[in-house]
Amino acid sequence: MYYVPDGTRECGFYECKKCGNRFLSLQTMKKIPCPDCEAEIDYEIGPDESLEDVLDTAELIEKIEGVEEVEKMDALLSLAITGGDDSWI
Repeated sequence: MYYVPDGTRECGFYECKKCGNRFLSLQTMKKIPCPDCEAEIDYEIGPDESLEDVLDTAELIEKIEGVEEVEKMDALLSLAITGGDDSWI
């Protein structure tokens, strides 16, 4: 699979509030760092920001459970990036 390993039973579906990227992660916390934005983090924070606001930019949309459901979601999200075969839809 593209985002998570084969056989994953549970994962989190996230959207980054900074860049708009949607992705799957093995984590299921409310907020996590976006993999795309994490590489560009500026650790110099302003007086109105906390370090958590800068680091944890992706918010959990939904917790995906079940091997088949995780596989379906991974395939759908990867289509947008890879432009792969969509005949199964």
